[in-house]
Formats: sequence, C-alpha cells, structure tokens
Amino acid sequence: MKRLILKLVFITLGAFLAAFAIEGFLVPNQVIDGGIVGISMMISYLTKINLGLLLFVLNIPFIALAYQLWGKMFIFQTFYAVSVFALFVNLVGGKIGIVTQDGLLVAVFGGMILGAGVGLVLKNNGSLDGTEILAITLTKKFPVSVGGIIMFVNVFIYTCAGFVYGWDKAMYSTLTYFTASRVIDTVLQGLNESKSIFVISEKIDEIGKLIMTQLDKSVTYIDAQGGYSGAKKKMLYCVIPRLELTKLKDIVNQTDPEAFIAIENVHEVDGKRIKKY
Repeated sequence: MKRLILKLVFITLGAFLAAFAIEGFLVPNQVIDGGIVGISMMISYLTKINLGLLLFVLNIPFIALAYQLWGKMFIFQTFYAVSVFALFVNLVGGKIGIVTQDGLLVAVFGGMILGAGVGLVLKNNGSLDGTEILAITLTKKFPVSVGGIIMFVNVFIYTCAGFVYGWDKAMYSTLTYFTASRVIDTVLQGLNESKSIFVISEKIDEIGKLIMTQLDKSVTYIDAQGGYSGAKKKMLYCVIPRLELTKLKDIVNQTDPEAFIAIENVHEVDGKRIKKY
C-alpha cells in the first residue's frame, strides 16, 4: 500500500508538470504534443471543446484496450493518471498566463517540462497517452514495430498541425516532441548511467584484483572457451559508473595491453550489491 501511494504521488506530480507545460507553453503558442494529446489539442482548437474533457474521453477506449494486455494495477494507475492530468489541464488552463512566446524556448523548455512529467508517470507504471497501447496491440497482429507505428501516427498528426496552425508551428511541435522524448528517456533511465564491462585477458585474475582494490567494485568471473583455439579461459564481468570507465580501462591496458574489452550501456542497476557494482 505504501508503494502504491508513493507511485500515485509521483503520478500526480508528473500529471501536473505535463499539464503546466501544455497550458503554460504549448497551447498559448499553438504548439502541440504527439499522440492522443496532440489530437485532443487540435480538436479543442478547432471546436472549442474543453481540452481536459477531450483528453479524458479520447483515452478511455485505449485504457479499455489495455485491459487485455496488462494487469488491473496498470489500468488503475493509467486511469488515475489520465483523470488527474485532465483535471490539472482544466485547473491550470487560463490561470498561469503565457510563460513565453518565443517558439524555440517553447519547444525546448516546454518539451523538457512535458517530458519530465510524462517520464514520471511512465516510471511509476502509468500512462498519459493511449498511442503506445494502440501500437503494442497492432504489433501483435501485424509485422510492424511499436516505434514504427508511433512514428507513423505522429507524422500524420504533425502534418495535420501544419494545415491547422501553419508549418512553422508544426516544426516547433516536432522539436517539442523530440525534446520531450529525450527527457522521458533520461527520467526512465536515470542520470547515473552505468557501463557493463567484459574483459578477456591472460592476466584476468590480476586485473580483477586491481579493479576491486583501486575502484572498490565487485567483479564476476565467467568460464569461457576460445572459439578458434578451443582453449579454456576466464572472462571478467563488472558494472561501473560511467565516470569511472576511464580508470578501469587504464587498469586493464596497463596490466595487459593485449586484453579484449567490450563495453555496453546499462540503463538501470538494482540489487543489494549495487554500490559494490
């Protein structure tokens, strides 16, 4: 129950940030977001129907669709997220004024705040937009990717925005979406990006000891076999913060200049030994 309450608190904060970005930056400058939110903004602009009401009503079919794909908890948290998002849009709308009218500032800062809000909601197992739900459903029936469907939908939306608002506004909208998507990735993956390292060397034990003593990081030895030689050997695996990558490479190269190193991005590390890793 405590975890659920904490998730709802962060979902509420994320919904508020997204509503603030939309009403303080996007709507006053005729710039839109992608997906259902962007469609709702255009319909509201053309018909004068309440934006909050549109955001809620247009997302309901996708929430119902998600019931077949995810559990009840996701449905509940998404329904809650969409509800408070629509409520905040109505509460904030017309009350905070225009933060800026500079198109570039709208796209960058509006996109950053919007991305932070959406990222908080997604990180806590909720959603503010039904486009992803639709995309996942379609991939189960057709040989297309989720990203491809979302891109197709957004290209259509921003093309429509060009006819509705003008092509300069459509381009600012595209830039806003790009900025928001990058911030969403940052929120979901975290700022403390780590690296996973694989090392193959004839001096693997010595390298492992130096990593543990000089960097205070745990290492794991994995039994391996050479593909060409067939020789049995050990491979070292460890996860380190990005800022310590250079130190680790120096240890490996100074110990064995012929060592093989493979480096991959790790977006999230969890577990009791996270600090040692």
